[in-house]
Amino acid sequence: MNASRRPSHPGGRSTGPGRTRAARRPAPGTAGRAEVKRVRYRPARKVSRRAAILALVLSALALAYAYPLRTYVEQRIEINRLEAEQSAQSEHIEELEAERVKWDDPEYVKAQIRSSLLLVPPGEDLVIVIDEDDPKHTGGADDEAAEDQTWYEELADTFADADRLDPDETEEPAQ
Repeated sequence: MNASRRPSHPGGRSTGPGRTRAARRPAPGTAGRAEVKRVRYRPARKVSRRAAILALVLSALALAYAYPLRTYVEQRIEINRLEAEQSAQSEHIEELEAERVKWDDPEYVKAQIRSSLLLVPPGEDLVIVIDEDDPKHTGGADDEAAEDQTWYEELADTFADADRLDPDETEEPAQ
């Protein structure tokens, strides 16, 4: 061996262009094995740069789509509310049209005039029945006597009436 040439690998093998053909051949018994490459070991990062950039892009997209999506959802809610309101109004219109059709009938008109305006055709007698248990009933002898009393006399009468109540007629307080 030349003194100027030194082996670059331990064991005396040369890797340069002056290697012989025999040196390039794999060693006997290793013909079927794959070559192992030596790779420099780098400590693993917790998050790669690609993953960090991808996360940044996805978060930017999420922020970009958040406001339009919110607007879309609000508009859909408003549309649904307006459609429900419109269907309720169309039902109300149908009811009013049905009532208008009733008013086209002369018999219905006569019945309404008789009941609400208390008008009757000539020759008929109007009879009004007053139910004293009806809360709409106003007037009577008791009401005329109460108008002559002062407020403190009415209050005293209220206490006197309460003392005369039958316990079976009183209601239980709501719980």
